[in-house]
Amino acid sequence: QVQLVESGGGLVQAGDSLRLSCAASGRTFKHYAMGWFRQAPGKDREFVASISGSGGATDYEESVKGRFIISRDNAKNSVYLQMNNLQPDDTALYYCAQRSSQFVFRSKGGYDYWGQGTQVTVSS
Repeated sequence: QVQLVESGGGLVQAGDSLRLSCAASGRTFKHYAMGWFRQAPGKDREFVASISGSGGATDYEESVKGRFIISRDNAKNSVYLQMNNLQPDDTALYYCAQRSSQFVFRSKGGYDYWGQGTQVTVSS
């Protein structure tokens, strides 16, 4: 079965950077698009970024464009989210997710597998 395990979250100050990682197992990683989502307390889970199976296409939520970078290493079955210039509004539980398609996608309904999440807290 597919397993996704996130790591790299933590408590940082505004302006700092963090790099999240997600290790996948269970099926051929390079065939499937990956996404990062986040959920703040009392809010819905929202799209952050997505990357195609090959890594050739990416998509970002507007508020993270220019600050966050999604990437993947298909040889390591891993996807990453480099987060720069973090702000208190970025505080959330961050989830890694996998589609059963190679194409990027924004809606959480298009993802079939989810990790348990890693907490990111940004203090002002």
